[in-house]
Amino acid sequence: MICYNSTMLCDSLGQFIDELRRAGELCEISQRVDPVLEAAEIAERAVKGGGPALLFKNPAGCGIPLLMNLYGTEKRMLMAFGLGSFNEIASRIENLTKSPAGGTIWDKLAQVPKLIEASHILPKPVSRDSAPCKQTVIRSAGEIDLSSLPVIKCWPKDADKFITFPAVITRNPKTGVQNVGMYRMQILSRNETAMHWHLHKDGAYNASVHAEGGRRKVPVSVAIGADPVTMYSATAPVPSGVDELLLAGFIRNKPVEVVKSELSDIMVPAHSEIVLEGHVDLDDLRPEGPFGDHTGYYSPQSNYPVFKVECVTMRRNPVYIATVVGIPPMEDYFLGLATTKIFLPLLRLQCPEVIDMSFPRAGVFHNLALVKIKKMYHGHAQKVMNYFWGQNQLCFTKNIVVFDEDVDINNHGAALFTMLSNVDFRRDVVLMDGPVDILDHSAPVEGYGTKVGIDATAKKNIPGVRDFPELLKMSEGVKKLVDSKWESLGIKLP
Repeated sequence: MICYNSTMLCDSLGQFIDELRRAGELCEISQRVDPVLEAAEIAERAVKGGGPALLFKNPAGCGIPLLMNLYGTEKRMLMAFGLGSFNEIASRIENLTKSPAGGTIWDKLAQVPKLIEASHILPKPVSRDSAPCKQTVIRSAGEIDLSSLPVIKCWPKDADKFITFPAVITRNPKTGVQNVGMYRMQILSRNETAMHWHLHKDGAYNASVHAEGGRRKVPVSVAIGADPVTMYSATAPVPSGVDELLLAGFIRNKPVEVVKSELSDIMVPAHSEIVLEGHVDLDDLRPEGPFGDHTGYYSPQSNYPVFKVECVTMRRNPVYIATVVGIPPMEDYFLGLATTKIFLPLLRLQCPEVIDMSFPRAGVFHNLALVKIKKMYHGHAQKVMNYFWGQNQLCFTKNIVVFDEDVDINNHGAALFTMLSNVDFRRDVVLMDGPVDILDHSAPVEGYGTKVGIDATAKKNIPGVRDFPELLKMSEGVKKLVDSKWESLGIKLP
């Protein structure tokens, strides 16, 4: 585990940029760089090489700096969260949800509201005058021009430029609960973008609630650039009906300051760099895409509703943030890594037999999950598979492989060895039809296909199945003896 001792938890993107600069984690580029393809190519090389965050100070055609590769290493993810280890967050969650001795699973579940009701993490409204995102306000239709932002084009066959790191905020008109999601936005004109709301996403659900009430124009505010934890929260698989800003407040251990939008009751992060306000017109569907996606393939063109920008607020000297997705590893891999560590304790509330889970980078998270369990009975692995497929975002997991507790699932080579050794593909494979990720092009129809569960646990004491042999393992005494002699043996290993 990479550890980082943070001296501060940043309340704004500017503060975090300063911290990265002090830590030697920021490369400031004064040379002119084109946001069309060139910036994306530079950022991809940086993230794949474990390089620094990039601040393009002179993007072609724009006077606003462009920030990329902010979260592109585990070290910077920990810096963003002000943590020395992700275990610090996991431990806090486990302590909050710990039931009294002898408590049942229902006792544990009853503790969950403490995560979302603690007053010290509720979003904190501030006055308009004290909100940095209100320092500049543009409401004139003639002055709104999205081309003034250094919006990037990522890949050669992308349909156009895309806003790739937006925190899209909607409000459920029945419950009043906000949702913060990250949905790409293709630039269509000087004041219009497409809104890439998948059928399975909460933004689309909130829009459907508006439509059920006869409202075809959905108020939307889009924050671009906030404090690093709040930006992360827009990517997190928070349970439906829970405001992502609560998660951000929990991770920060203090509330996110928010301010009312100019055109609606939507509350936006007060320290945002840029906020786009307007509405999504559910009756105005236009072609969106292709787009080079996190799957490593172009997602095809389809019709999505249009977001019409009617107001722009921003800091006096804002920074625009973007990310590139594509063949892994990319920046989104490190965002997903944080999610895995943070949400494991919550998953274990209802499925306590799960010890750990790992999502190999080649699986782009929804294609492959490796799960370690404490196996207690025949069929236990299949029970865990079905649990995963019944959970919110985990239901899209196309392949789940379940291992015994003695397997290091974070060593993907060792996990593959165990699976290939232990699995009989007629006996140990489960096929399940159901929802899959909309971007899964292998599915025979969009959003619906077959998922696979593989039981890679050892088989013992099962009627009609011969017991597995014992895995080779050196005795601990000999290992310690060789450890004590190793340096004197003069054997140099690469």
